[in-house]
Amino acid sequence: MTTASGAGPLPGPPDPLAEPSARVRGGWTASLSLANAAIWIGWYGPIQILLASQAAEYAAGHGMSKETMLAWVTGAGAMVALVANPVFGALSDRTASRFGRRRPWTLAGALLGALSLLLLGQARGLWTMVVAWCLVQLTLNAAFAAVTAAVPDRVPRLQRGTVGGWLGAAQILGVVAGTGLATLTGGVAAGYAACAACAALGVLPYLRRPEAPLPAAARPAWSARGFLAGFLLDPRRHPDLAWAWLTRFLVNLANAVGLLYLLYFLRDAVGHRDPEQGVFVLTAINAAALLATVVAGGAWSDRTGRRKPFVLGSGVLMAVATALLAGWQTWPGAIAAAVLLGIGFGIFTSVDFALMTDVLPEAAARGRDLGVINIANSLPQVLAPALAAPVVALGGYTSLFLAATVAALAGAVLVHRIRGVA
Repeated sequence: MTTASGAGPLPGPPDPLAEPSARVRGGWTASLSLANAAIWIGWYGPIQILLASQAAEYAAGHGMSKETMLAWVTGAGAMVALVANPVFGALSDRTASRFGRRRPWTLAGALLGALSLLLLGQARGLWTMVVAWCLVQLTLNAAFAAVTAAVPDRVPRLQRGTVGGWLGAAQILGVVAGTGLATLTGGVAAGYAACAACAALGVLPYLRRPEAPLPAAARPAWSARGFLAGFLLDPRRHPDLAWAWLTRFLVNLANAVGLLYLLYFLRDAVGHRDPEQGVFVLTAINAAALLATVVAGGAWSDRTGRRKPFVLGSGVLMAVATALLAGWQTWPGAIAAAVLLGIGFGIFTSVDFALMTDVLPEAAARGRDLGVINIANSLPQVLAPALAAPVVALGGYTSLFLAATVAALAGAVLVHRIRGVA
């Protein structure tokens, strides 16, 4: 894997507050992508299979449906993620360790995340699942905030689509690997143990890469009021950032709705004879489609210097995919939707990530601002269960996927409100 061409010595890490100009090499991108994949394994092994399996086993003992129990657990964890990602991003912005701003948080988050996954594997009821999953979200978001902020720290603007593509590929490989580990390791506890091992070990190659430390003199004076005020996204001061946030939120909401109840959709609406295996097959198909477009889409965006047309087209494709799930609730329909959703989300993942880094207001707060932006990834995890459970109860899966179609189309159209990016 390469992300740049040309000979010459590998450049050292740049000034942490400077706008990067030297193109990063393939080894750096590969190690960052592996760390990203490790974190996504820690998230999506539970989300795709393990949490749903635990909910199905223990929900009756709490007098609730499996859908409701899963909504409580995933919703509570997503609420923690909403806060954890920007807070840890802001803390990493201020970290003046000799090991760099980001690496200490990546290491601590990954190791504590692995321990939290092991704890989750021992949960036997609603509240133990809620607490353990919240710990997983807290710790892995610390690592994720630091890994994400490394891109605007190190990657020049016209390489961010390509690097974002590799990170998107790593994300879907993490989803597939997490789903596979959860499905094939022979039990819930074993699945969590495998995900924990990957989360801890996968960040190690990236941690061996040097990172320039933040000079202590460059760290701003501490003010609790100023620290908290920094998390407020003011649309009047930064309208492009606000519109970009809303676009990401809506498209991710559509994707979250499409994935959250996939196991139950295959079991209850499609009537698949082995829904767990069906989830794995659809995830693999989706991954293949995503991998076919995620790097190429980002690189193409870099070459053209344009972002918005790619975001628009990807949102429309995702809307078509969720509309298929609404109107063609069969196994072939699910396969077709998985292909289209993968193509659309692949392009969106790489190009929208580059777009987000292009509209960041200030270098000194990249981690914080990316954390605020990443709320647009986490908030749909809160709202999707809260919206999906009553929608499914009242109108079935057809209504659920039609709502996802509307969200994807709205996100695609609103990208045109961003003025500072082509």
